[in-house]
Amino acid sequence: GSTGHNFGAGMTGGFAYVLDLDRSFADKYNHELIEVHRIRQEGMEEHRHHLRSVIEDFVVETESAWGQEILDNYVDYLRKFWLVIPKESNMKSLLDNINVTSQ
Repeated sequence: GSTGHNFGAGMTGGFAYVLDLDRSFADKYNHELIEVHRIRQEGMEEHRHHLRSVIEDFVVETESAWGQEILDNYVDYLRKFWLVIPKESNMKSLLDNINVTSQ
């Protein structure tokens, strides 16, 4: 679904992926507390792979047709995703923490 205004205001750790289908997210997040990055950018390969694996796991667990649609057209949908992180976070450490906890 869509996000509300002030998205990320209480975000103190972790990160989120936001699928911005209607290009309205840039007007809705809390610019003072979080940063947003397109995961198509150079240097974001780990996040692209992580996002895909999260969606793949979701499809396996739920048999979601919408999730499968995103996977089937991943390159097209990828440009519509934002990576959202708290300003004080380090992007590399976010995935490192996920990789440690998922082992």
